[in-house]
Amino acid sequence: MDRQGQESYTAATVYYDGSCPVCRAEISYFQSRTATEDLRFEDVSRANAQLPDGLTPQAAMARFHVRGRDGHLRSGAEGFVEMWAHAPGWKSVARLSRLPGFVWLLERLYRGFLHIRPVLVRILGPFLRRRGALDS
Repeated sequence: MDRQGQESYTAATVYYDGSCPVCRAEISYFQSRTATEDLRFEDVSRANAQLPDGLTPQAAMARFHVRGRDGHLRSGAEGFVEMWAHAPGWKSVARLSRLPGFVWLLERLYRGFLHIRPVLVRILGPFLRRRGALDS
């Protein structure tokens, strides 16, 4: 527990849909560049996924979530900013994302992505598999 009585964690945890080839390819990129003490990754498509309190399997599959070291669960654009804050080479992007209006814009873009994700999976999934981007 920290001074405010909140539970603290040694690493932020990224909750991602491992059944989505586009999502999995992106997460593979971050996994290959990030130390495990900075970020942990939890594939929520697995039956034994360890989800934090307040995150249902359905919600975890529908949107990207990250539990920060402070224990706070963030989703969508806020989740990406939290992940970037712990990823080498992305910390400056996280700082930039904290400028007024930036997270709002990122959230709109992310919501747009969610609408076209099924199409992207159909189009890019076979390419990503052939390229080996999904091997973990």
